[in-house]
Amino acid sequence: MEASWSHYYGIIQNLSLLTGMWPYLKPRTRLLRVVLLTTIVLTIFVPQIAHQFTCKQDLQCIFESMTSCLLTSVGMVKVWSFQLNIRQIKSFTEHLFVDWKELETPQEYEIMRSYAENCRRFSLLYPVYCFSAVYIFMSVSIVPPILDIVSPLNESRPVLLPYPGYYFVDSRKYFFYIFGHSIFSWEMVMAGIVAHDCMFVSYVEHLCSMFAVVGSRFEDLFRNSDDAVEDAKGNLDDVYRKKIALFVHTHRKTLKFAQTLESTFTVPFAVQLLIIIGTMSCTLLQITQQEAGMLELIRYILYVIGQLFHLFCLSFEGQKLIDHSLRMRDKM
Repeated sequence: MEASWSHYYGIIQNLSLLTGMWPYLKPRTRLLRVVLLTTIVLTIFVPQIAHQFTCKQDLQCIFESMTSCLLTSVGMVKVWSFQLNIRQIKSFTEHLFVDWKELETPQEYEIMRSYAENCRRFSLLYPVYCFSAVYIFMSVSIVPPILDIVSPLNESRPVLLPYPGYYFVDSRKYFFYIFGHSIFSWEMVMAGIVAHDCMFVSYVEHLCSMFAVVGSRFEDLFRNSDDAVEDAKGNLDDVYRKKIALFVHTHRKTLKFAQTLESTFTVPFAVQLLIIIGTMSCTLLQITQQEAGMLELIRYILYVIGQLFHLFCLSFEGQKLIDHSLRMRDKM
Protein backbone atom coordinates (compact mmCIF):
# COMPACT_ATOMS: atom_id res chain seq x y z
CA MET A 1 0.00 0.00 0.00
CA GLU A 2 2.97 2.32 0.56
CA ALA A 3 3.67 2.48 -3.19
CA SER A 4 0.00 3.08 -3.97
CA TRP A 5 -0.27 5.79 -1.33
CA SER A 6 2.75 7.62 -2.74
CA HIS A 7 1.32 7.29 -6.24
CA TYR A 8 -1.99 8.91 -5.32
CA TYR A 9 -0.98 11.37 -2.60
CA GLY A 10 2.76 11.95 -3.11
CA ILE A 11 2.36 15.33 -4.81
CA ILE A 12 0.08 16.58 -2.03
CA GLN A 13 2.57 15.41 0.58
CA ASN A 14 5.45 17.27 -1.11
CA LEU A 15 3.45 20.50 -1.38
CA SER A 16 2.36 20.34 2.25
CA LEU A 17 5.91 19.55 3.37
CA LEU A 18 7.16 22.64 1.55
CA THR A 19 4.63 24.93 3.22
CA GLY A 20 4.72 23.31 6.67
CA MET A 21 1.17 21.96 6.43
CA TRP A 22 2.03 18.25 6.59
CA PRO A 23 0.65 17.04 9.94
CA TYR A 24 3.42 14.48 10.53
CA LEU A 25 6.20 17.06 10.56
CA LYS A 26 7.90 17.63 13.89
CA PRO A 27 6.22 20.58 15.66
CA ARG A 28 9.34 22.75 15.55
CA THR A 29 9.98 22.01 11.89
CA ARG A 30 6.37 22.66 10.98
CA LEU A 31 6.28 25.94 12.93
CA LEU A 32 9.59 27.06 11.39
CA ARG A 33 8.33 26.50 7.86
CA VAL A 34 5.01 28.22 8.51
CA VAL A 35 6.76 31.21 10.11
CA LEU A 36 9.13 31.37 7.13
CA LEU A 37 6.18 31.32 4.74
CA THR A 38 4.43 34.00 6.79
CA THR A 39 7.58 36.15 6.70
CA ILE A 40 7.68 35.85 2.91
CA VAL A 41 4.03 36.90 2.79
CA LEU A 42 4.82 39.92 4.97
CA THR A 43 7.42 41.07 2.42
CA ILE A 44 4.58 41.63 -0.03
CA PHE A 45 1.97 42.63 2.54
CA VAL A 46 4.03 45.59 3.79
CA PRO A 47 4.32 47.14 0.28
CA GLN A 48 0.59 46.59 -0.16
CA ILE A 49 -0.19 48.53 3.02
CA ALA A 50 2.33 51.23 2.07
CA HIS A 51 0.59 51.57 -1.27
CA GLN A 52 -2.68 52.19 0.57
CA PHE A 53 -1.14 55.25 2.25
CA THR A 54 0.09 56.62 -1.08
CA CYS A 55 -3.46 56.43 -2.42
CA LYS A 56 -4.67 58.98 0.15
CA GLN A 57 -8.33 59.60 -0.81
CA ASP A 58 -8.22 58.09 -4.31
CA LEU A 59 -10.87 55.35 -4.08
CA GLN A 60 -9.89 53.72 -7.35
CA CYS A 61 -6.31 53.37 -6.12
CA ILE A 62 -7.51 52.00 -2.77
CA PHE A 63 -9.74 49.37 -4.38
CA GLU A 64 -6.93 48.38 -6.74
CA SER A 65 -4.64 47.80 -3.78
CA MET A 66 -7.28 45.89 -1.82
CA THR A 67 -7.54 43.16 -4.47
CA SER A 68 -4.02 41.89 -3.80
CA CYS A 69 -4.28 42.51 -0.03
CA LEU A 70 -7.35 40.33 0.22
CA LEU A 71 -5.76 37.52 -1.78
CA THR A 72 -2.79 37.57 0.60
CA SER A 73 -5.26 37.33 3.48
CA VAL A 74 -6.90 34.26 1.91
CA GLY A 75 -3.53 32.54 1.73
CA MET A 76 -2.81 33.23 5.39
CA VAL A 77 -6.27 32.06 6.47
CA LYS A 78 -5.74 28.78 4.64
CA VAL A 79 -2.26 28.16 6.05
CA TRP A 80 -3.00 29.09 9.66
CA SER A 81 -6.38 27.33 9.75
CA PHE A 82 -4.43 24.11 9.19
CA GLN A 83 -2.02 24.95 11.99
CA LEU A 84 -4.80 25.74 14.45
CA ASN A 85 -6.57 22.47 13.61
CA ILE A 86 -3.48 20.30 13.24
CA ARG A 87 -4.90 17.46 15.38
CA GLN A 88 -7.97 17.13 13.19
CA ILE A 89 -5.82 17.41 10.05
CA LYS A 90 -3.64 14.58 11.32
CA SER A 91 -6.72 12.48 12.01
CA PHE A 92 -8.03 13.13 8.48
CA THR A 93 -4.67 12.15 6.99
CA GLU A 94 -4.59 8.93 9.01
CA HIS A 95 -7.82 7.91 7.29
CA LEU A 96 -5.97 8.03 3.97
CA PHE A 97 -3.66 5.32 5.35
CA VAL A 98 -5.90 3.19 7.57
CA ASP A 99 -9.13 2.92 5.57
CA TRP A 100 -7.39 1.16 2.68
CA LYS A 101 -6.43 -1.67 5.06
CA GLU A 102 -10.06 -2.28 6.07
CA LEU A 103 -11.34 -3.05 2.57
CA GLU A 104 -12.97 -6.47 2.24
CA THR A 105 -13.25 -7.17 -1.50
CA PRO A 106 -11.51 -6.28 -4.78
CA GLN A 107 -14.64 -4.35 -5.72
CA GLU A 108 -14.24 -2.07 -2.69
CA TYR A 109 -10.57 -1.57 -3.51
CA GLU A 110 -11.49 -0.58 -7.07
CA ILE A 111 -14.07 1.92 -5.76
CA MET A 112 -11.55 3.61 -3.50
CA ARG A 113 -8.87 3.50 -6.18
CA SER A 114 -11.10 5.38 -8.64
CA TYR A 115 -11.63 8.22 -6.15
CA ALA A 116 -7.94 8.31 -5.26
CA GLU A 117 -7.21 8.63 -8.98
CA ASN A 118 -9.50 11.68 -9.09
CA CYS A 119 -7.49 13.15 -6.23
CA ARG A 120 -4.20 12.47 -8.01
CA ARG A 121 -5.51 14.06 -11.20
CA PHE A 122 -6.56 17.16 -9.29
CA SER A 123 -3.21 17.38 -7.49
CA LEU A 124 -1.47 17.31 -10.88
CA LEU A 125 -3.60 19.83 -12.78
CA TYR A 126 -4.57 22.31 -10.05
CA PRO A 127 -1.00 23.30 -9.03
CA VAL A 128 0.03 23.65 -12.68
CA TYR A 129 -2.94 25.94 -13.31
CA CYS A 130 -2.41 28.06 -10.19
CA PHE A 131 1.35 28.49 -10.52
CA SER A 132 1.05 29.23 -14.23
CA ALA A 133 -1.74 31.75 -13.60
CA VAL A 134 0.41 33.65 -11.09
CA TYR A 135 3.37 33.72 -13.47
CA ILE A 136 1.25 34.92 -16.40
CA PHE A 137 -0.46 37.55 -14.24
CA MET A 138 2.88 38.89 -13.03
CA SER A 139 4.52 38.69 -16.45
CA VAL A 140 2.06 41.16 -17.91
CA SER A 141 4.06 43.86 -16.11
CA ILE A 142 7.17 43.24 -18.26
CA VAL A 143 5.29 44.04 -21.48
CA PRO A 144 5.95 47.84 -21.26
CA PRO A 145 9.77 47.43 -20.86
CA ILE A 146 9.80 44.99 -23.78
CA LEU A 147 7.77 47.39 -25.93
CA ASP A 148 10.18 50.19 -25.02
CA ILE A 149 12.93 48.10 -26.60
CA VAL A 150 11.00 46.71 -29.57
CA SER A 151 8.93 49.79 -30.39
CA PRO A 152 10.32 52.81 -28.50
CA LEU A 153 8.35 56.03 -28.09
CA ASN A 154 9.53 59.55 -27.41
CA GLU A 155 9.33 58.73 -23.71
CA SER A 156 9.28 55.50 -21.76
CA ARG A 157 5.95 53.84 -21.14
CA PRO A 158 4.52 54.00 -17.60
CA VAL A 159 5.78 51.34 -15.19
CA LEU A 160 3.25 48.58 -14.50
CA LEU A 161 4.20 46.84 -11.27
CA PRO A 162 3.53 43.09 -10.87
CA TYR A 163 1.01 43.93 -8.16
CA PRO A 164 -0.10 47.18 -6.44
CA GLY A 165 2.66 47.89 -3.94
CA TYR A 166 5.05 50.62 -2.82
CA TYR A 167 8.67 49.53 -2.27
CA PHE A 168 10.09 52.88 -1.06
CA VAL A 169 12.50 52.96 -4.05
CA ASP A 170 12.41 54.12 -7.66
CA SER A 171 10.12 51.54 -9.26
CA ARG A 172 11.55 52.12 -12.74
CA LYS A 173 15.18 51.79 -11.68
CA TYR A 174 14.63 48.70 -9.55
CA PHE A 175 11.81 47.21 -11.61
CA PHE A 176 13.41 43.83 -12.31
CA TYR A 177 14.39 43.39 -8.64
CA ILE A 178 10.78 44.09 -7.70
CA PHE A 179 9.59 41.74 -10.43
CA GLY A 180 11.84 38.89 -9.22
CA HIS A 181 10.77 39.35 -5.61
CA SER A 182 7.10 39.46 -6.64
CA ILE A 183 7.30 36.25 -8.65
CA PHE A 184 9.01 34.33 -5.84
CA SER A 185 6.82 35.67 -3.03
CA TRP A 186 3.50 35.23 -4.81
CA GLU A 187 4.41 31.72 -5.93
CA MET A 188 5.06 30.88 -2.27
CA VAL A 189 1.68 32.35 -1.32
CA MET A 190 0.11 30.26 -4.05
CA ALA A 191 1.97 27.17 -2.77
CA GLY A 192 0.20 27.57 0.58
CA ILE A 193 -3.18 27.99 -1.14
CA VAL A 194 -2.60 25.01 -3.42
CA ALA A 195 -1.41 22.76 -0.57
CA HIS A 196 -4.51 23.61 1.47
CA ASP A 197 -6.92 23.05 -1.42
CA CYS A 198 -5.29 19.80 -2.56
CA MET A 199 -5.36 18.35 0.95
CA PHE A 200 -8.98 19.39 1.40
CA VAL A 201 -9.94 17.80 -1.92
CA SER A 202 -8.09 14.60 -0.95
CA TYR A 203 -10.11 14.38 2.27
CA VAL A 204 -13.41 14.98 0.48
CA GLU A 205 -12.63 12.50 -2.30
CA HIS A 206 -11.61 9.90 0.27
CA LEU A 207 -14.79 10.53 2.23
CA CYS A 208 -16.86 10.14 -0.94
CA SER A 209 -15.10 6.84 -1.61
CA MET A 210 -15.99 5.66 1.89
CA PHE A 211 -19.66 6.51 1.31
CA ALA A 212 -19.46 4.57 -1.96
CA VAL A 213 -17.90 1.59 -0.15
CA VAL A 214 -20.62 1.72 2.52
CA GLY A 215 -23.26 1.78 -0.21
CA SER A 216 -21.63 -1.22 -1.86
CA ARG A 217 -21.65 -3.13 1.43
CA PHE A 218 -25.33 -2.34 1.95
CA GLU A 219 -26.13 -3.72 -1.49
CA ASP A 220 -24.06 -6.81 -0.66
CA LEU A 221 -26.41 -7.55 2.24
CA PHE A 222 -28.95 -8.86 -0.28
CA ARG A 223 -26.55 -10.00 -2.97
CA ASN A 224 -25.71 -13.67 -3.50
CA SER A 225 -27.90 -14.71 -0.56
CA ASP A 226 -28.14 -18.30 -1.84
CA ASP A 227 -24.36 -18.70 -1.76
CA ALA A 228 -24.26 -17.16 1.70
CA VAL A 229 -26.82 -19.64 3.00
CA GLU A 230 -24.93 -22.57 1.52
CA ASP A 231 -21.60 -21.39 2.95
CA ALA A 232 -23.16 -20.88 6.38
CA LYS A 233 -24.94 -24.25 6.25
CA GLY A 234 -28.29 -22.65 6.75
CA ASN A 235 -27.28 -20.20 9.46
CA LEU A 236 -28.53 -17.17 7.52
CA ASP A 237 -28.95 -15.02 10.63
CA ASP A 238 -25.27 -15.31 11.49
CA VAL A 239 -24.25 -14.29 7.96
CA TYR A 240 -26.47 -11.22 7.92
CA ARG A 241 -25.51 -10.29 11.47
CA LYS A 242 -21.83 -10.06 10.50
CA LYS A 243 -22.57 -8.14 7.32
CA ILE A 244 -24.85 -5.67 9.08
CA ALA A 245 -22.34 -5.15 11.89
CA LEU A 246 -19.60 -4.37 9.36
CA PHE A 247 -21.92 -2.06 7.41
CA VAL A 248 -23.04 -0.14 10.52
CA HIS A 249 -19.48 0.20 11.84
CA THR A 250 -18.19 1.60 8.53
CA HIS A 251 -21.18 3.90 8.13
CA ARG A 252 -20.81 5.36 11.62
CA LYS A 253 -17.09 5.93 11.13
CA THR A 254 -17.73 7.64 7.79
CA LEU A 255 -20.42 9.89 9.26
CA LYS A 256 -18.12 10.87 12.12
CA PHE A 257 -15.38 11.68 9.63
CA ALA A 258 -17.81 13.85 7.63
CA GLN A 259 -19.06 15.70 10.72
CA THR A 260 -15.52 16.41 11.93
CA LEU A 261 -14.50 17.61 8.48
CA GLU A 262 -17.49 19.95 8.36
CA SER A 263 -16.89 21.40 11.82
CA THR A 264 -13.19 21.94 11.05
CA PHE A 265 -13.58 23.77 7.74
CA THR A 266 -16.90 25.62 8.14
CA VAL A 267 -15.53 28.76 9.83
CA PRO A 268 -12.33 29.05 7.73
CA PHE A 269 -14.32 28.62 4.52
CA ALA A 270 -16.87 31.21 5.64
CA VAL A 271 -14.05 33.71 6.25
CA GLN A 272 -12.45 32.85 2.91
CA LEU A 273 -15.77 33.25 1.11
CA LEU A 274 -16.31 36.72 2.57
CA ILE A 275 -12.78 37.76 1.57
CA ILE A 276 -13.16 36.37 -1.96
CA ILE A 277 -16.49 38.14 -2.43
CA GLY A 278 -14.86 41.40 -1.37
CA THR A 279 -11.92 40.73 -3.69
CA MET A 280 -14.12 40.03 -6.69
CA SER A 281 -16.24 43.10 -5.97
CA CYS A 282 -13.15 45.32 -5.97
CA THR A 283 -11.82 43.66 -9.11
CA LEU A 284 -15.08 44.00 -11.02
CA LEU A 285 -15.21 47.65 -10.00
CA GLN A 286 -11.74 48.13 -11.50
CA ILE A 287 -12.87 46.51 -14.75
CA THR A 288 -15.71 49.00 -15.10
CA GLN A 289 -13.37 51.97 -14.70
CA GLN A 290 -12.62 53.62 -18.03
CA GLU A 291 -9.23 54.79 -16.77
CA ALA A 292 -7.89 51.22 -16.69
CA GLY A 293 -5.42 50.49 -19.50
CA MET A 294 -5.61 47.43 -21.72
CA LEU A 295 -2.89 45.53 -19.84
CA GLU A 296 -4.51 46.26 -16.48
CA LEU A 297 -7.89 45.23 -17.88
CA ILE A 298 -6.45 41.90 -19.04
CA ARG A 299 -4.97 41.29 -15.60
CA TYR A 300 -8.26 42.06 -13.85
CA ILE A 301 -10.16 39.67 -16.12
CA LEU A 302 -7.61 36.91 -15.53
CA TYR A 303 -7.86 37.56 -11.80
CA VAL A 304 -11.66 37.22 -11.80
CA ILE A 305 -11.48 34.01 -13.84
CA GLY A 306 -8.96 32.60 -11.36
CA GLN A 307 -11.15 33.42 -8.37
CA LEU A 308 -14.22 31.90 -10.03
CA PHE A 309 -12.29 28.73 -10.82
CA HIS A 310 -11.04 28.57 -7.23
CA LEU A 311 -14.59 28.88 -5.89
CA PHE A 312 -15.88 26.34 -8.39
CA CYS A 313 -13.35 23.68 -7.37
CA LEU A 314 -14.12 23.93 -3.65
CA SER A 315 -17.90 24.25 -4.17
CA PHE A 316 -17.90 21.27 -6.53
CA GLU A 317 -16.20 19.07 -3.94
CA GLY A 318 -18.62 20.20 -1.23
CA GLN A 319 -21.61 19.44 -3.44
CA LYS A 320 -20.11 16.09 -4.37
CA LEU A 321 -19.87 15.15 -0.70
CA ILE A 322 -23.50 16.15 -0.11
CA ASP A 323 -24.62 14.08 -3.11
CA HIS A 324 -22.79 10.98 -1.87
CA SER A 325 -24.32 11.35 1.58
CA LEU A 326 -27.83 11.68 0.13
CA ARG A 327 -27.21 8.74 -2.18
CA MET A 328 -26.68 6.56 0.88
CA ARG A 329 -30.14 7.52 2.13
CA ASP A 330 -31.68 6.64 -1.24
CA LYS A 331 -30.04 3.21 -1.22
CA MET A 332 -31.53 2.46 2.17
